[in-house]
Amino acid sequence: MQDAVDDLQMKLAFQEDLLDQLNKVVTDQQQQITNLELALETMKVQVNTMQTATQEPGQQHELPPHY
Repeated sequence: MQDAVDDLQMKLAFQEDLLDQLNKVVTDQQQQITNLELALETMKVQVNTMQTATQEPGQQHELPPHY
């Protein structure tokens, strides 16, 4: 009976360690996702700013005459 209890305690300890490792992975990945979302939003603003600065009013979707 004691062997069974020891075996269960060992399995529980292993599962707790694995859970801690997986939790760290998920936490790290969430931080990476958050950082990527912030970078994407910054790039969107930069692209919109560049598009606005390079386009004259009324010529936003007008093709040149040779097309």
